[in-house]
Amino acid sequence: MRIGIVVDSTCDLPEEYFREHNLRILPISIRLGEDVLVDKRDSDVTARFYRDQLDAKGRDAESIPYSVDQIRAVFLDELVLDYDLVFCITVSGKRSQIFDNATQASFSILKEYQKVRADAGVQGPFSMRVIDSKTLFSGTAVLVCEAVELIRGGANRNAIRLNIDEMIPHVCGYMVPEDLGYVRDRGFKKGERKRLSDSMRGLALSVGSALSMHPIIRIHGGEENPAAVNRSYEKSVRRLFEHVAGRIRGGHLISRHVCLSYAGDISRVTAMPGYAELKVAAEERGVRLLISTMSPTGAINVGAGCLFVAYASENDQFE
Repeated sequence: MRIGIVVDSTCDLPEEYFREHNLRILPISIRLGEDVLVDKRDSDVTARFYRDQLDAKGRDAESIPYSVDQIRAVFLDELVLDYDLVFCITVSGKRSQIFDNATQASFSILKEYQKVRADAGVQGPFSMRVIDSKTLFSGTAVLVCEAVELIRGGANRNAIRLNIDEMIPHVCGYMVPEDLGYVRDRGFKKGERKRLSDSMRGLALSVGSALSMHPIIRIHGGEENPAAVNRSYEKSVRRLFEHVAGRIRGGHLISRHVCLSYAGDISRVTAMPGYAELKVAAEERGVRLLISTMSPTGAINVGAGCLFVAYASENDQFE
């Protein structure tokens, strides 16, 4: 059986990882003033966004996920021919319309695929599963990486779905915003589903008016809450890396990957305080660290310099 994985563009993984495992992407459009950026994990487009657009236009940016019809077209034009089963893993349905749109599109896709496959001479049935990751960014990436490993190992469809379902409640994400002023200024837009930037702004206000404070924010079960607050970005980053290294060394991880994304030049991540110790802990335990540039869609919510780290762990509590 040919099994494929589709994600939306907020799933933060290295570009080479997408290519190596042929992960398909549902793009998200971003309106930046008079400009429209199509976020589809293109490194050149992303570099231009960080260089020229985020600081100047990010505060008022608006993201536009693929519509039901656009998702339907992607599947019927390509995916129903390339695969027999597709797992569509989306960013949290609490923060985006993508899960709802993909779910609605699936009804039409499963009714119409037979003619498409027959016309192309492709035999056999097609099926798809739309999965709400209930997490964000690198958190979604953790689920995708585990699914990739199961597919490579020859696991059957039920085992893959069961593994994903069982892991979702254990995915923990942590982020450290560098610029709380940006987060505060993003503001609320009325009449929309609650956006991540809305939650982030509330958290920024909750730690006080002193924008020199740098919270570590925990993302779990579709909710965001402060885990700790420090007076410097570097101290928050170090504490976060020390926490993750401790979870690895304590044998608490149930994922084989720790995914990191950074809103900017990722060469900065490996020089951050505490990263070297995290890398040693991962190597000792056979855990793979994957570092990627945060998608423009993610960055417009959290601002330049935000670090996001995610993994799956039992009984995770920040110490």
